[in-house]
Amino acid sequence: MKNRRSFIKALTLSASIAAIGSVSTFAQAADTIKVGILHSLSGTMAISETALKNTALMTIEEINANGGVMGKMLEPVVVDPASDWPLFAEKARQLISQDKVSVVFGCWTSVSRKSVLPVFKELNSLLFYPVQYEGEELEKNVFYTGAAPNQQAIPAVEYLMSKDGGEAKRFVLLGTDYVYPRTTNKILRAFLHSKGVADADIMEEYTPFGHSDYQTIIAKIKKFAAEGKKTAVVSTINGDSNVPFYKELGNAGLKATDVPVVAFSVGEEELRGVDAKPLAGHLAAWNYFMSVKNPTNAAFIKKYQTWAKANGVPNADTVVTNDPMEATYVGIHMWKQAVEQAGTTDVDKVIAAMGGQTFKAPSGFTLTMDKTNHHLHKPVLIGEVRPDGQFSTVWKTKEPIRAQPWSPYIEGNESKQGM
Repeated sequence: MKNRRSFIKALTLSASIAAIGSVSTFAQAADTIKVGILHSLSGTMAISETALKNTALMTIEEINANGGVMGKMLEPVVVDPASDWPLFAEKARQLISQDKVSVVFGCWTSVSRKSVLPVFKELNSLLFYPVQYEGEELEKNVFYTGAAPNQQAIPAVEYLMSKDGGEAKRFVLLGTDYVYPRTTNKILRAFLHSKGVADADIMEEYTPFGHSDYQTIIAKIKKFAAEGKKTAVVSTINGDSNVPFYKELGNAGLKATDVPVVAFSVGEEELRGVDAKPLAGHLAAWNYFMSVKNPTNAAFIKKYQTWAKANGVPNADTVVTNDPMEATYVGIHMWKQAVEQAGTTDVDKVIAAMGGQTFKAPSGFTLTMDKTNHHLHKPVLIGEVRPDGQFSTVWKTKEPIRAQPWSPYIEGNESKQGM
């Protein structure tokens, strides 16, 4: 009887989501647990973050269909901070203080995360952040389910320097102009120095959010690459600027065999917006690819494709899954497990229960939340772009890697690895 009631509640919530649309605020109900979803559904980051909102709603629906959390249905509260970083803080405060959510899943850019951190600390609430980032941060009120630099950026550059990766000797560090690319490139420059790469062999370029004219920068990259040594581009471009960047790369005839590009914020979702055929062979470093073959991933993909069609997602026949979507899915399930272990949604008790949580992820690996640094142990995968916009894995770690949120390549970080 209990399961039947739970199922009916789940169906009722699902019907409400479908009826209300992507931005929904439910009336407060005593028998639900409110969950905040804080992703840009408009503006320059909508290309990447809309799929994370969808994944969160799908995961909540899945949990509700299986009885909810401690017998209560999860009630999503979706807000749109519109790629406006101060608005992220305002919306976070609204979710916590007015909507009374127990947890928030959200943010993509580090500047949005930095914007909301003071709010979560002041109100002692809980944020799950699902995207790779620059590290140099550990916050009690945040769990990081994306990669730290040693789980993405450093292995990717090591690969480019290896024989299999083309033995690159010169590097273009190209990014959007904000904290994530600048800090990541600071770490990468220090790493390259440790490998004997001189500053003269490192070119660093930044463009603003929403930048669309990459002709000049592509021309500079071609000139830099023509100066003798094997050159690779490390891209931390974020948002919809990736579409004109990759289009210009194709127009300029800059092939992966000439100058490979490895990207840290381009996945299957972003490649849906471009003709991937001219980009074949370029690289991305993540902790998950949709093309990974295992039963858990097959079920994850089918679940999302079915959900997208049932909920009217545009172009539902072509939806894809990607790394931050997997990290969102894992984060919500781990929070559920921690709440059930703690027997409460009390933030401090849930934080205490999060350390050591494990979850069998679509990547095929069982991921563990570190007991001391609020980061997941994650595998590292490097993939080549295929003409169909998917990735072929060309290198991966055998096991999940423990995150080093404080890079050892930055002086003074030696004693900062724990909370």
